[in-house]
Amino acid sequence: MFSLDGKKALIVGVANDQSIAYGCAAAMRAQGADLAITYLNDTAEKWVRPLAEELGAEIIEPLDVSHPDQEAALFDVIRETWGQIDILVHSIAFCPKQDLHGRVIDCSAQGFELAMDISVHSFLRLIRLAEPMMQHGGTCLTVSFYGSEEVVEDYNIMGPVKSALESVTRYAAAELGDKRISVNALSPGPLATRAASGIAHFDAMLAAAAKRAPTHQLTRTEEIGAYAAFLASDAARNITGAVVKIDGGYSIMG
Repeated sequence: MFSLDGKKALIVGVANDQSIAYGCAAAMRAQGADLAITYLNDTAEKWVRPLAEELGAEIIEPLDVSHPDQEAALFDVIRETWGQIDILVHSIAFCPKQDLHGRVIDCSAQGFELAMDISVHSFLRLIRLAEPMMQHGGTCLTVSFYGSEEVVEDYNIMGPVKSALESVTRYAAAELGDKRISVNALSPGPLATRAASGIAHFDAMLAAAAKRAPTHQLTRTEEIGAYAAFLASDAARNITGAVVKIDGGYSIMG
């Protein structure tokens, strides 16, 4: 039904083979995309590089979005290697533990600023860097969660942060539509990833999610990847500004 042959995809956020970003990378590679995969730091590299090599990634580079020079360096490599980019997948989020585990009203200014910078503004920065290399259009994807819309116990400050992420997705989609660049957010149900494990009482959240969802199943990373690959294809070129639920119906239940 669709192909990503010849498309160049930058995947940001792979930590291990359970990562949403890895699911997206694997699905896009299976549909023919060429991959650039980043790792956070030297510690992460030993986990990420073997996965990237297994997927045949042509570019494997460090990227800590709290260091703008690394963002610029990454896109310099992409420009020199490919000269273009067609797909951007942003699957990163962070909040200091003391702020993540506390009440929203107790979140420190520093923690709030850091969470917004890494989880939200980094998406805008990466889009801005990708835009000049999306001469023939492109797709930008990020990852949200239902806690952006409704209060989810223990999700805390990440709820408002994800709300902001969804809002910038819509505004970026409006601004880039005439360049045939789509911007969408994937919104999976709770699933066992390394990043999500930092949430307090996360095992209980997973169990509650499986019970609540009409399918009584947790979302799998390969399901998220399959939807991401579709959104990155020409078949989905008129879908933009959407927050796509991939959650077994979790979000429809009262």
